Amino acid sequence: MSWGRIANMSFKAGCAAATVAFGLSATTITAQAADFSGERIELIIPFSEGGGTDTWGRFWAPYFTTFLPGNPTVVVRNIPGGGSTTGANQFEARAQPDGLTAIGTSGSTQFPYLLQDKRVNFEMRDWRVVLASPTGGVVYVNADLGVESAENMGNLSDVKLVYGSQGATSLDLVPLLAFELLGWDVDAVFGMQGRGAGRLAFERGEVNIDYQTSSAYINNVTPLVTIGTAVPLFSWGAMDDDGNIIRDPSFPDLPSFPEAYEMMKGEKPSGPAWEAYKAFFIAGFPAQKLVFLPKGTPDDIVEAFRTAAQTATEDASFIEDRQAALGEYKQIVGDPAERIFRQAVSVPDDARVWVQNWLTEKYSVQF
Repeated sequence: MSWGRIANMSFKAGCAAATVAFGLSATTITAQAADFSGERIELIIPFSEGGGTDTWGRFWAPYFTTFLPGNPTVVVRNIPGGGSTTGANQFEARAQPDGLTAIGTSGSTQFPYLLQDKRVNFEMRDWRVVLASPTGGVVYVNADLGVESAENMGNLSDVKLVYGSQGATSLDLVPLLAFELLGWDVDAVFGMQGRGAGRLAFERGEVNIDYQTSSAYINNVTPLVTIGTAVPLFSWGAMDDDGNIIRDPSFPDLPSFPEAYEMMKGEKPSGPAWEAYKAFFIAGFPAQKLVFLPKGTPDDIVEAFRTAAQTATEDASFIEDRQAALGEYKQIVGDPAERIFRQAVSVPDDARVWVQNWLTEKYSVQF
């Protein structure tokens, strides 16, 4: 063999060795980039303490601590205000793409964005999705109103109802549309700093109708039902694989909203208000709560969060404890979460315009 050929082979071997070394180095750098040892990660919850999103976020935080590389300290930071737009705006403006700040949102964050609310200063479509948590919700009333179940909720047609709301363009849009469809006389008191505040107003007797998302209902309202001060009427329902609204698996004994409507009205819901309700129900509940990282977060950090979330869903303690905080809903992680999020922010233009016009006429909301 010629010396030139030997030299050429040696050169190739050296390049291969360098390539391997570089590969190992790159792998090490990637691993280091996604290592949160000794770090403190903030999970922003743009609502006050005690509501459904806060309950959900505080359930997830310790699992991220356990399963993220390096076992960082993950803390929940509540930033209420503006129907969640205050915290979301701060996240947009301040969060760095280093994995040390995440945000947990709800439909109350998505709705102002979808409705082009003037308070929104964030571009949600640019955020990096980690996971989606489907949820539901239950409407309940004060037992003093004399209604025992959805079967006789027609009695509420002649009653003055008072509802504590975060705002007309928040997730409360779904109950406000439901009340409109049912023809109830509901005085919406705006300014609640989260659904937890609405529940406390109910407990103080300041409002007589309320709804809570599944986790908050299970944890905080079930005791009120047990002692006889609250009466559940219906859930919003859940979506099946064909896009139909069915009974919520967390509340199989309660009728879904379409069932309750039919029980009261004697016919299935229809018309523009119903089509708008369906569109925003889909946007607000099947992918109701989401964890995001900020725009520009590197893929390896996003994958570290997604892997941690996926690993958590397979953990025995998570499976055992999820009922109280999450209900009977499958957690959606990674690319499937990305797909369902894209669906959630794709409300048809005609439904959006109808809702904008209705909100302006009924609640003087200006877009």
